[in-house]
Amino acid sequence: MKKILVIVPFPMQEEEIARRQAQAKAVTLGPDVELHYRAVRLGPKNYSSQHDMALAEIAIVDAGLDAAADGFDAVCIDTMSDSGMAMLRSLLRIPVIAPGRHAMLLAQMLGEKFSILMMWDRWKMLYTKTLAELGMEHKCASLRSIGVTPDNKTLLAGKEDEVFPLLLAAARKCVDEDGAQVLILGSTTMHEAHHWLSARIGVPVINPGPLTYKLASIALDLGLTHSTATWPAPLVPKPEMIRAIGAAGAAWLENRT
Repeated sequence: MKKILVIVPFPMQEEEIARRQAQAKAVTLGPDVELHYRAVRLGPKNYSSQHDMALAEIAIVDAGLDAAADGFDAVCIDTMSDSGMAMLRSLLRIPVIAPGRHAMLLAQMLGEKFSILMMWDRWKMLYTKTLAELGMEHKCASLRSIGVTPDNKTLLAGKEDEVFPLLLAAARKCVDEDGAQVLILGSTTMHEAHHWLSARIGVPVINPGPLTYKLASIALDLGLTHSTATWPAPLVPKPEMIRAIGAAGAAWLENRT
């Protein structure tokens, strides 16, 4: 059995994690693949600033640090920011897959230009960073926001009548005005809109979370993982320090509630 750890990027209760688990319904994995969801134990309220991004890096590395020792064969990171991916790749030899860069690379396989649909403008920094790292700024037709503050715990539940039409209107502008041939949902928290939007827009729409599950499964089937030439192991690893930061952050959050 292949066990894949999916790191949920916010501290959450079981009911909230279940909304993330629902992404698995959108992809077919083999009967020999198991997805296990683990929420981080510390982190920001949302990914809206560089301050939040720094906290997210530590939170996700803390959650995935012991993935191989815990018996997992691969790790998926459930955020388009790709937070923690580089650090985990330097610490783990099992595949670590994050949706941001892989959604963009897949979009390039499916068309010449792609656009990213996002909930609010504060997420732009997540994509511009990855686009720059990949040298793909010229392949991105647009980044379009619908101006709705995201809720990383309830996702789109109860807001479908408001959010879905806004996403469709923005998607049409991406295609008709910006020249996009492929669309990417800008967050794994938007997965509930994927099927509805795909049926109405006429171009491929990439659902980033399920994409990572499939890519992790493929990497395991092919016996591939990331290159140590790109992500070398640290000369002096300090996993105990990372665990201590995670424990202290979790204790601080618990004392606040």
